[in-house]
Amino acid sequence: MIEVVEVKLTRDGQVKQFDPQGLDLNMGDLCVVETESGRDFGRIVDETKILKKGRVSKSLYKVVRKATADDLEQLGANKVKAREAFTICSRKIAEHELPMKLVDAEYTFDGTKIIFYFTADERVDFRRLFRDLARVFKRRIELKQIGLRDGARKLGGYGPCGRPICCSILLGKDFEPISVKMVKEQDLPMSAAKISGLCGRLMCCLAYESNTYRENRKRLPRVGSKVILHQGKGEVEGVNILKESVFIKLEDGRRLEVPAEELRR
Repeated sequence: MIEVVEVKLTRDGQVKQFDPQGLDLNMGDLCVVETESGRDFGRIVDETKILKKGRVSKSLYKVVRKATADDLEQLGANKVKAREAFTICSRKIAEHELPMKLVDAEYTFDGTKIIFYFTADERVDFRRLFRDLARVFKRRIELKQIGLRDGARKLGGYGPCGRPICCSILLGKDFEPISVKMVKEQDLPMSAAKISGLCGRLMCCLAYESNTYRENRKRLPRVGSKVILHQGKGEVEGVNILKESVFIKLEDGRRLEVPAEELRR
């Protein structure tokens, strides 16, 4: 059994497990952690718990300390410098006429490295840009190509539901595959404007109720199947999956909506 705590990292928004090292950590606490890329800043998103070894990340890094006033000051300074770096890098990309869109720039917590995130339709030869940036900033540089969904997660924003987009506040490291089949299962309109997120891909929230729709549909009759009610014989014209009700057209032309439970009696 291993003690772990979940932390949402400031740098990339990923939620990862860490060894709390016996520190008194509570939901919402800011902390400094060790990662594969060096020290990072994060927020506790789940209470410390004890898990079986098989449910713990193979590479379990440590929480170094709760954030201090100096740490918060350092984080603020890094954000200011990152905005300046973003402006400079954008200008350099335009000078080199590279087919890439800069999404974000950020300093590692210790300030020794700058990571520039960009999207592009294809591989980009950014060697000259890399040399330029290293010469300007005189520290380690990483140019990282990310997908459209990752780009939306970093930029943030609000979805058509009026809430912050799911990828920026709810999801961890990995995106769940979203398919057109999920759209069809939920009887949603095949309109790109209504089922696409800010990234232009299918909305992540389509996966949330997919299993519910799939299981409920199994308990409902197929469209076109024949049924017998006390009102008479009829044919299934449609179903309401969430209400678990069935739309039926009777032989005499009347149309009814009845609970699927009545058909199973």
